[in-house]
Amino acid sequence: MAQRGEGVSEAGARERIRREVVSFARRDGRLSHRHQQAWNAHHARYVVAPERDARSTSLAPGWHLDAAALFGRTAPLVVEIGSGDGEAVLASAQAHPEVDHLAVEVYRPGLARTIVAAERAALDNLLVLPADARAVIESALPPESVREVRVFFPDPWPKARHHKRRLVDEAFVTAVTRVLEPGGVLRLATDWPDYAEVMRAVCEAAPGLVSRHPGSPWGPRFDGRVLTRYERKGTDLGRDIRDLAFGRPARR
Repeated sequence: MAQRGEGVSEAGARERIRREVVSFARRDGRLSHRHQQAWNAHHARYVVAPERDARSTSLAPGWHLDAAALFGRTAPLVVEIGSGDGEAVLASAQAHPEVDHLAVEVYRPGLARTIVAAERAALDNLLVLPADARAVIESALPPESVREVRVFFPDPWPKARHHKRRLVDEAFVTAVTRVLEPGGVLRLATDWPDYAEVMRAVCEAAPGLVSRHPGSPWGPRFDGRVLTRYERKGTDLGRDIRDLAFGRPARR
């Protein structure tokens, strides 16, 4: 059986990386001594280590996430994309021990802070996955395996020439629909008006998704989302926070 990467030249791998459009910019700041120690000590417990492709945040073709095996139980799964320092996902995991939580993030200092807090709270229903979120949703998660996908304040890529890097688009929402279980929900929040309009348009056009706030263009603030430093900064600047919730109908 061929080994992963066999038959792909180094130049070909570099070309694939160069052409790949991702929704994030790598800003791997240096870990503090305390966070490096925590990363070393608790990495095995909290960090999912997938098979990689050419990029350090990529996933190998054919790699699939087995949540039941990773968490050691069968439970509803919430996937938070772009978890940052973990404020929202940590609060949710502590409030809902009966639900498993997967934080998808590429910012290593943020991941380190998340696992420090998870260890301090002795959480056993939270794991972190350093990976490109689009690849996770499009190929790594099995169909109908996720109770909620949460994308809170994704990078807005405000310049028009960078809009192609925005995560929430037609292809992403279609992929989310595939992984949501019947009755499952996609929750979105942003403080960028034009991005909010795009999010709403692609969700409304997605086959298989229906609005959880019919009759209103925007949903109420999700009460399961703690007020993070990022959101507080946005409101202090006078930005309107837009929430959306679209779900798959429950199976009859």
